[in-house]
Amino acid sequence: MKVTSSEIIISAVKPDQYPDTDIPEFALAGRSNVGKSSFINKMLNRKGLARISSKPGKTQTLNFYLINEILHFVDVPGYGYAKVSKTEREAWGKMIETYITKRDQLRAVVMIVDLRHPPSVDDRMMYNFLKHFEIPCVVIATKADKIPKGKWQKHLKVTKETLDLDANDEIVLFSSETGLGKDQAWAILESYM
Repeated sequence: MKVTSSEIIISAVKPDQYPDTDIPEFALAGRSNVGKSSFINKMLNRKGLARISSKPGKTQTLNFYLINEILHFVDVPGYGYAKVSKTEREAWGKMIETYITKRDQLRAVVMIVDLRHPPSVDDRMMYNFLKHFEIPCVVIATKADKIPKGKWQKHLKVTKETLDLDANDEIVLFSSETGLGKDQAWAILESYM
């Protein structure tokens, strides 16, 4: 997809704040500091649209990005970050769960993992949650540029096995530095529209 326009249109915490449109939405989920903002910026050809923070746990709302007037990316708070209170984490969890399980416009969840490390317990919980609710999932394995090319398949295998990845779910090697995987990711997302 050629992105000609993209903007953040609203930060929401509850359903009555979600945009009142019928356009397809893709939720972006992942651990704090996994590279969600970099993924968004690379996919949208924008340097600082999604703010990249050195402090994990910055996203505390559902951030709706309107792309080409035809779809939304919805950035959800990163999970698994320890420095927020348990109450806050539970509130985020409830907000994310409500959005993912109740939003008719949601076409798929883009689950972002760091290729350099095996998926965490939180990653596995998120993946199992999506499978339980039969929500389509696309796994994006970021930071591929930080690993020698010869080791990509080994790392992908670990990611697939750790998540117990369903054969129908796609996994994409991605680098926000080089753009690797960008066209493939767009092609998969467009197939859900």
